[in-house]
Amino acid sequence: MSATVPFDNSHYEQACDQAIAMCDGNLRSTIKALIMANEYLEAELEELQAAISAGCIPDISRGRMRSESSAA
Repeated sequence: MSATVPFDNSHYEQACDQAIAMCDGNLRSTIKALIMANEYLEAELEELQAAISAGCIPDISRGRMRSESSAA
């Protein structure tokens, strides 16, 4: 029998409460804002995937690669 690790979802509960509070308790506005944020992140992801497919490396990654290679 394998032991199950209890899942702590308090972070999600707190994030939900915060999102609802930011929308003045209006649940429809909260859902709408979350959908809009998700669409924005999906668009960002698509742009990054296209850049990677084209052989481009985002500036942030280049900076990390330089710092990691100089640390070695």
